[in-house]
Amino acid sequence: MSNSHKIICLLNLWRVFPIYCIVISLRSRSRLFQDLQAWKQWKELPFTSHFMVFLYLMSLYKEFRNIVYKRMGKWSYCVKWFCPPLSTLYIHCNDIGGGLLIQHGFSTIITAQKIGNNVKIFQQVTIGYKGDKLPVIGNNVEICCGAKVLGGIYVGDNAVIGANAVVVKDVSAKAVMVGVPAKQIR
Repeated sequence: MSNSHKIICLLNLWRVFPIYCIVISLRSRSRLFQDLQAWKQWKELPFTSHFMVFLYLMSLYKEFRNIVYKRMGKWSYCVKWFCPPLSTLYIHCNDIGGGLLIQHGFSTIITAQKIGNNVKIFQQVTIGYKGDKLPVIGNNVEICCGAKVLGGIYVGDNAVIGANAVVVKDVSAKAVMVGVPAKQIR
């Protein structure tokens, strides 16, 4: 960790500590700690303390803040002004597994019926309605930049949705989907 990142973390300590106090008292904290672990591994952070990882991520990654506030539910309204979330990332799903990674949340809309564990979402992804039905995303799914996953479909475990793919039909487990409309290539 660079010296500038250390300084940023120290300066943000007063803003992040109240949020952390609320987080550790939540029922959903186990999923949030899975998110924390996934982000720690992804960013290769050297910390052993949950608080230090939390402090670092809340100080530097607005996408992580959005995930934290989604997990906090109504409590987020009390503390959002401490560390503002990313205004172009929308998460509208009440059943999200642990280990959610959002690489770059610019212009990303996530509206799903259910999202499994260890899902990685890149920028400008749209997951949402087609008619009145929402998709279900399985475990260990990767949704690459610009992809669209629409309607009452199921995306199987360990699937990869390629960049700019438009998925409107069910995706089998371990499939790689590309194109418009998306077709399985593996």
